[in-house]
Amino acid sequence: MPNTRDIRRRIKSVKNTAQITKAMQLVAASKMKRAQDQALSGRHYADLLNKVLVNLKEYSLDETHDLLEARGEGREIVVVVSADKGLCGALNTNLLRRVVRESGENAGYVTIGAKGRRTLGRLRRDLLADFSVADPVDFVAVKMVSKFVRERFLAGECTRVRVAFTNFINTLQQAPYFETLLPVSPVALGARREFEGIGTAEEGTGKETVPDSGYIFEPSPQKVFDQVVPQYIDFLLYQMVLEARASEHSARMVAMKSATDNANQLIKDLTLEYNKVRQASITAELLEISTAQMALG
Repeated sequence: MPNTRDIRRRIKSVKNTAQITKAMQLVAASKMKRAQDQALSGRHYADLLNKVLVNLKEYSLDETHDLLEARGEGREIVVVVSADKGLCGALNTNLLRRVVRESGENAGYVTIGAKGRRTLGRLRRDLLADFSVADPVDFVAVKMVSKFVRERFLAGECTRVRVAFTNFINTLQQAPYFETLLPVSPVALGARREFEGIGTAEEGTGKETVPDSGYIFEPSPQKVFDQVVPQYIDFLLYQMVLEARASEHSARMVAMKSATDNANQLIKDLTLEYNKVRQASITAELLEISTAQMALG
């Protein structure tokens, strides 16, 4: 049976750990609120931009764009949006497990986040580039990633670009998700994605119903596409990073709260054990005193 000194040391150690996890919980909660607000506010603009592209494609049937053209089978590039740090439950593990399972053997990888870079490097995957995006998420930093993959798609180095990120559902639920970024197809433009706010397709059609808008393209449809389509891709990737960052901070806050609660419960159990050991020690001392007194007569 452990003595009271050992139990007191364990209680002190657990209390120190609980203070750390509580502080991390408060920091994560503060970042979580900002990240969630940023992600939710971006969904509305992404939804409107999606509708614009659907309408433009609908009323320019004779025009096309390189970023809209589907290509045959071949090498793909996977953009992996992971966290820079751990202590956020199984968030990174679930995402990277799905990336390894669903990406092709000849895929190239572009990482945002240290966890994804380290894991893919350890697995000896073809890492094309690594980007660092600070917190809060900066659109300019994400635009560099979008430009990198867009240039390689236009150069014919890949036939498809997909993004692996964690979809923010709510504070308690986050799910790993794959989204095709390039090529942008008419059906994908109008389809409802699992992260809320991108697309408003009618169920069962896979394509948005658009009224007869009678658009006039100035100066030309091709120049309009040259401006709108890259902007759409930039913002779509930006929205995915926002979703991933909101998921990260939410998962970390929940994990640290769980760790704090477990530490407090362990402190209660250790305190109860300490009181039992201390009471047993006092009882044993009283018995020894009584026995000695009876022996002396």
